[in-house]
Parts: sequence; C-alpha cells; structure tokens
Amino acid sequence: MSNPKVAIVGAGLCGSLMAIYFAQRGWHVDVFEYRKDVRGVDADAGRSINMALSHRGIEALKQIDMFAAVEPYMIPMKGRAVHMQDGSISFQPYGTQKNHVIYSISRKVLNEILLTAADQYDAIEVHFEKKCLQYDAINQILVFEDQQSSKISQHQYDYVFGTDGAFSKVRKALMKKDRFNYSQDYIPQGYKELCLPCSDDGNFLLEKEALHIWPRKKFMLIALPNMDGSFTCTLFLDYDGQPGFDDLNSEDQVNTFFKREFPDAFALIGNVSEQFFANPTGSLATIRCDPWNIDNHVLLLGDAAHAIVPFFGQGMNASFEDVQLFFQQLDQVGIDQAIVGFSKLRKKDADAIALMALENFVEMRDSVSDPSYLARRKIAQKLEKENPDSFQSRYTMVSFTSIPYAEVYQRGVENQKIIDTYILQNKAL
Repeated sequence: MSNPKVAIVGAGLCGSLMAIYFAQRGWHVDVFEYRKDVRGVDADAGRSINMALSHRGIEALKQIDMFAAVEPYMIPMKGRAVHMQDGSISFQPYGTQKNHVIYSISRKVLNEILLTAADQYDAIEVHFEKKCLQYDAINQILVFEDQQSSKISQHQYDYVFGTDGAFSKVRKALMKKDRFNYSQDYIPQGYKELCLPCSDDGNFLLEKEALHIWPRKKFMLIALPNMDGSFTCTLFLDYDGQPGFDDLNSEDQVNTFFKREFPDAFALIGNVSEQFFANPTGSLATIRCDPWNIDNHVLLLGDAAHAIVPFFGQGMNASFEDVQLFFQQLDQVGIDQAIVGFSKLRKKDADAIALMALENFVEMRDSVSDPSYLARRKIAQKLEKENPDSFQSRYTMVSFTSIPYAEVYQRGVENQKIIDTYILQNKAL
C-alpha cells in the first residue's frame, strides 16, 4: 500500500512515542488527543505526577535517539528508603550492580519532550481537543468531536492504533467483535496524591536518591523525588473500613491518622488535611483483553490493551516496550502481519506483569518490613552477586533487563525454590 493513512488515538506517553517511531520510518501519521496540549496547561491534579522510568522504557527511548533529551530530567532512585513506625529508616538497594537504578521523572515533562520532538517531523500532525466518540471498525472510520466548537468530524484510515488509555474508545470497537475477551478488576484500595515541599532554600527534605515507603501492612505511603526539590507522596488505602478513605471525613480525622501512621511525613508535608480534601481519590484497576487487534487494520497498545496497577513501576515501561517490540515486528514482517501477530506475541507478557504488579503491592506495603522477607532478600542478593549469569532476582529481571515478563515470572518461581534449597543446606533462617 502506497502512502497508507495512519491514525493514533491518544497523544499521551505511548501515543506520542509511537508517532515518532512511525515518522522515523517515513510514515505520515495523524495523532488525536482528547485533552489540551499538556505544554500549555498544568498537570492534572491527583493524576500520577511522576513516573518510575527503568530499563525497558529507556531502551525504547534510545531506539529513536530520545534518551539524551530525557536524561537531564531524571532523578536516580537507587533503592527503597523504608520508614518504620518507630521513626527508624532502613535503605534497601534495588539491585546488586551500580547501574541497578530506576529514575523518577515527571509524567508531564516526559510527555512535553515527546510532543516537542514530534513537532520536528513534518510527517506527524497532532490534533488536540479531539474527543473520540466512536470507531467504525467495518468501514474504518473514526468519529471525533472538537472540544472547542463541538463540531463532529469523520476520518477514514487504513490503520488505527489505540493508545488512548485504560478507558479506550478504540477498545470499545473491539468489544463489539465476536469472541473478544475483556475484564476490568478493581482492587479495594484507592490512591491520593500529596506534595511534600522542598526546604525554604530549595533543598530536598528527604534522601533524594530513593523511593520512600511507609509500609503499614494493609496500606502504605510512598514518595518520589521531583526536580524542584519536592516529593510527590501517594497514599494507597482501602476505600472502605478502618482505616479507609470513607472513614477520613474531617480535618481532625485526617491529621490524627497521619500523625499516628506517618509522623515524619506529616511534619514535613505541613498542610496534609488541606491537600487531602483538595485532591481527588483515584481508583486502581487491572484491565485484560484479547485479542488486541481487528484483522490487520486496528491495534491496541499500552494501557488500552493492558492497564495495570502501579506497584512495580512498569505501566509506562511496558507501554514503551510495546511500541519498541511492535516496530521490531513491523520492520521484519510488515505492518499487516505485525498487527495480526502482536497480541499473540505480547499478551502473555502483559498478563505476567499485571500479576507481578499486584504481588508487588503486598511486598511494598507489608514484606519490606518483615524479617523473614528481608532474610530471603539478603540470600537472593548474595546468590545474584556470586552467580550473576545463572541467578537474577525477579526485581532485577523486571527493572534492569529486557527478559520477557512471562519468562521473568517463571524464573521468579524457580528462584524461590533455589532460595528454599539454600536455606535448607545452610540453615540460613
């Protein structure tokens, strides 16, 4: 097909990255985004202000020579700073090598960098404030509503890529297809974001190069560093029960809860209750669907195909890896076969990281303060240091390699057996 018409629905992180991949191959692409251009507006209140960028996302950026533009805005996090209720803090490094580091980066800044890079290509046209109303998959027609004029427009494309997030309108078209599988599973916890400010002289009030965690069994608070010296704190808490979001209805209740559970964070944040009631409470869901395509002309990627909870820091990284792997396929077999085969190639990995993300929530809120877990983790790090070619921890494989997620999961199961054997042989616990 000469000069095929290509549309990407969604100009967030995944969609803007995908547009650049297309443009670097000489393809013209139209990108449609419901929201205003992020470069001219403030970040959405309460919506994941910063992200954890790690190996898989970095590799996808390097493939289009974008990493150098992003790197100055990354803050290294070398491990977890675990804040206990008694005020003590312990540091748990992420890996065993110096390069075993993940990076905090602003979602908005990263999106701005990618969109600005997209502007450099005549082959990319980004259309903001275009709400996708529907996709007619039979006639391959996208219908949009202009958010300024309310004008309805129709556009026909040879190929459509849905990168429009967890509540994808493009996915709705696939859901009308016979034998399309879909599930949406919310966890009992929601989240609320708060800002821990910098000091009066602009310095960080907590250790800068760490992801801070206040684990409290059924719930937790985390904090990621920002370039301006502040930290974005996120409280993960049940919607119902005691404690729960529905139980925190007054300033006194909120302040009492934070003073009791996170006294050091409470003192540093300052206006906890004010922020608590000003910022929205977000929900967290895992979305699974299959297949991600309709024949050879429409494909879902990123959260539209496999939204996951944030507890392994892999949502963005998995989405970026989707794009990188799809274009590897496109280069090898052409776009039609790449679309047809991609969900078969990637689905098992999406399911695996979804499961590991749920499991990592338990680890973060509970296990990081459990002596038995810490002892097993110490053994795992010893084995990894002594046998790096034959033993890697699950965290290392997920965050610092490109080993497919499904393989990581299976090797993680085997790792537990290896650690059990080591414990028996060495009477380590």
